[in-house]
Amino acid sequence: MSFFGELYLRSTLPFLSEETTAKEVAYLARAFQELPVPGPVVDLGCGHGRHAARLNTTGPLAGRVLGLELDALSLRERLPGFPAVRADLRSLPFRTGSLAGAYAWYSSLFVFSDEEHVALLREVGRCLRPGGRLVLHTTPYERLASQPEASFSTRLPDGGVLEEESRFDAVRGRDLGHRRLTSPDGRVLSGRYAIRYYPLADLTQLLEFTGFSMCWVHGGLEGEQPSSTSTDLIVGAELRHG
Repeated sequence: MSFFGELYLRSTLPFLSEETTAKEVAYLARAFQELPVPGPVVDLGCGHGRHAARLNTTGPLAGRVLGLELDALSLRERLPGFPAVRADLRSLPFRTGSLAGAYAWYSSLFVFSDEEHVALLREVGRCLRPGGRLVLHTTPYERLASQPEASFSTRLPDGGVLEEESRFDAVRGRDLGHRRLTSPDGRVLSGRYAIRYYPLADLTQLLEFTGFSMCWVHGGLEGEQPSSTSTDLIVGAELRHG
């Protein structure tokens, strides 16, 4: 079973609180408030659209946001209020230079090989207009390296049970994990994942290599400086002219 499908949707929804979503949406609204170029902004890997639905309804991006998601179930169950297309992140269905911005939350872009990440970011750059903005959210490499093994088991509000084990390979920069969701009726969803986490210097180099210039780096939703204990690593970059 694919990890980023029904398993991911059903196992993450119980943890996405109203407060968390509101704070993340507020951050994204600020990040794109003074967007220097016109055009739409795409939510790369929008899932069920908890960010896109709000951003497209109110605030500086109202009427400009669209979602892109490969999982058909997430699209069927997405929140109302924004248009979306089904497509692979590695082959974006947008015309060259047609987008003003893009954002990806929870390391959505970094679930492929290093070579594919280069190609993917170049594909994003192809679709952006010069000066277009890209915002990426991930977890600091140092935080994972300091706590390389994790496991938990918890009962969800609907009575289901969620279990997960993961191990961060600091040499390869990949968090390798297995998640198992048992629903109240006994149905089991199980899948493995491998997510790439780059040290900030490597992420900066990757973005610059693929045509972007770094604009900011934050360690949290209030714009604080990043550290090895930060929960978040959020970077903003712009597509270079020429």
